Amino acid sequence: MPFDSDLPREFHAAPLVRLAPEGGWQTALAHSRNEHLLIWITRGQGRFFLNGEQRGFGLHSVIFVPAGALWSAEFSRQCLGQVLSMTGPLLPPFPEAPVHKRFTSLQEQTGLGGHFEAISREQAAQGQHWHRAVQAHSELAAVALQRQPDTAPRQSAALRLCRAYCQRISGVQGCQTTMAAHAEALNVTPTHLTRVCKAAAGKTAASLLTERQLHAARTLLITSDIPIRDIAARLGFGSAAYFTRFITQHTGQPPSGLRDSARKKLQ
Repeated sequence: MPFDSDLPREFHAAPLVRLAPEGGWQTALAHSRNEHLLIWITRGQGRFFLNGEQRGFGLHSVIFVPAGALWSAEFSRQCLGQVLSMTGPLLPPFPEAPVHKRFTSLQEQTGLGGHFEAISREQAAQGQHWHRAVQAHSELAAVALQRQPDTAPRQSAALRLCRAYCQRISGVQGCQTTMAAHAEALNVTPTHLTRVCKAAAGKTAASLLTERQLHAARTLLITSDIPIRDIAARLGFGSAAYFTRFITQHTGQPPSGLRDSARKKLQ
C-alpha cells in the first residue's frame, strides 16, 4: 500500500491502558468503535469476545479489531501491552475481518515490538515525514500479522448465526431493536438465538444487546452534552424515566450522576 498523504488516515500507538481511560467498562462491555485496533499483549492474559465467539489470550497475542466490529475484553491486572489505533480507510495488508494470533517465534516477537516502538518514537519526535514513517511501520506490523498461521476454528452454522446477530447490534441503530425482533429478522426463535450465543460467546443474546446499549449510553453521557432524554430516544428507550432506571440498575448511579462524575475528573 503506497503512502498517500491525501487520504484521511491516522495511526496512533499507546499503552494498552489507554483503551479504557474512564474505567474497565470501556473494554469489558460488548461494543464497537469507529477506529481499527491492533492490540499487542506483552504480559499477562485475559479473555476477549470478538467475531461472535469468546476466546482466551495470553502473552505475545495479537488481536485485530476492525472498526464497527462488536467486541469486548477482560484484561488481568498484570496485563500489559500496546494498542495501535487507526482511523480512515483501511487497505491491505490489514485484514478485513477480526483476527487473533499468537507470535511464537522470538524473532517475530522482537520484530513486532520494534514496529510499535518505532511508531511511538516517530509520534514523540514528529520529525520530517513522520506521518509516512508511522504508516510504514504500521503496514509492516500488519504484514507480520498476516504471516502468522491462521488458527481460527472452522465456522459452524451456530457461529455464523452468532456473528450475524453481532453485526446487527454492533451499531447504535442496532440498540433500538429488541432481541426478539433481531431473532425474527434472522429467521430464528429468540430461544434458539439465546442458546447459540451462549454457546459461542459465553453470553446470551439479550446480555450482548444490554451490554451494547449500556456502553453506548455511558459513552454518550461522558463524551457529549446531548440531553439525557435525547440519548434515551437515540438508543430506543421508551422514555427518559426507563432509561434512568436502566442506567441506575447497571451502574449504581443515575445518568446525571455518571455525567457529573466524568466532568469532575476533567477539572
